Amino acid sequence: MLDTLSAPRREKAKTPGEARTVPAGMIALVLGAALLAALTAAVSWGSTSIPPAEVWSVVGRRLTGEPPRPGTDDLIVWQLRVPRALLAALVGAGLGLVGTAVQALVRNPLADPYLLGISNGASLGAVAAIVLGLGAGGALGLGLSGAAFLGALGTFALVWTVARRGGGFAPLRLVLAGVAIGQFLSGFTSYLVLQTGDEQQTHSVLFWLMGSLSGASWPVLAVPAAAVPAALLWLHARGRGLNALLMGDETAAGLGVDVTRLRRELFTVTSVLTGVLVAVSGAIAFVALMVPHACRLVVGGDHRRLLPVSALFGALLLVVVDIVCRTAMDTQELPVGVVTSLIGAPALLYLLDRRLGSGS
Repeated sequence: MLDTLSAPRREKAKTPGEARTVPAGMIALVLGAALLAALTAAVSWGSTSIPPAEVWSVVGRRLTGEPPRPGTDDLIVWQLRVPRALLAALVGAGLGLVGTAVQALVRNPLADPYLLGISNGASLGAVAAIVLGLGAGGALGLGLSGAAFLGALGTFALVWTVARRGGGFAPLRLVLAGVAIGQFLSGFTSYLVLQTGDEQQTHSVLFWLMGSLSGASWPVLAVPAAAVPAALLWLHARGRGLNALLMGDETAAGLGVDVTRLRRELFTVTSVLTGVLVAVSGAIAFVALMVPHACRLVVGGDHRRLLPVSALFGALLLVVVDIVCRTAMDTQELPVGVVTSLIGAPALLYLLDRRLGSGS
């Protein structure tokens, strides 16, 4: 079975113009080193520049339990910038995983969390909390992130119910249900935005809808720090099943994969993870769509290699994007989604042109 599932990847390796022979381990090492450098830069650079040596000195003292030195560097590094840099890495890694998994789930290389409506539901929950003045206390006392997560779970339940009508769990039914429900929720979100009479409140809503990591803190990191690695391990363990899904349901079933169960579990995991990510960072476009495309060009379509590389590349991309968002303008911070869209749209067009041009 292993050879059968790996056969398409070996056949793809012969496609001209695709660098499929680069060892995934080497790519992971390079991305890991680049991510470490980007995290250091993210903590070092800002309105107050702090030398990298001092950054690691502060981090080392905190990790070893030594008392911090007097001054503001410790506060800036440990309480403000390290949580934000780590949140960017976690959200980027999570979006890379979600994009890869959703594209296998619906057998569509242009799929992302927005296609299933989950991001729209999380956005509606957060916007409702802001507009109704529940951001501080939150829905059921859970705060803005809690409201977003509840919106994602509610959307997940609704899409699940609609997609399962008539039995089965077909990709087309799932996509159509997600798109229809997502568009409905998006329209309702826009209606709520129009009801805001407070300019500052409207600004907060729009900033959140375009993605922001400004709410990062150590408590906020707890849930994504648990959810993202757990999702990576779960998805990686089902890498052969994901490979089989891409061959079609009949072929996958012939290889011993319970297609309905795997697709149901994939939908659940990706929905919950998307809800967690949107709840802590807002809606960030293009990362989940673009990262898997870029990584497939390098390591191929085998999900056992693609998933970890997508997580690392997604983490690196969002950390770099967040540095740009914080430092590009002196007077204000750019929304993360603005920068990812400006980078992602042309990059995705290039990647698609390259794949189509090579006949893949």
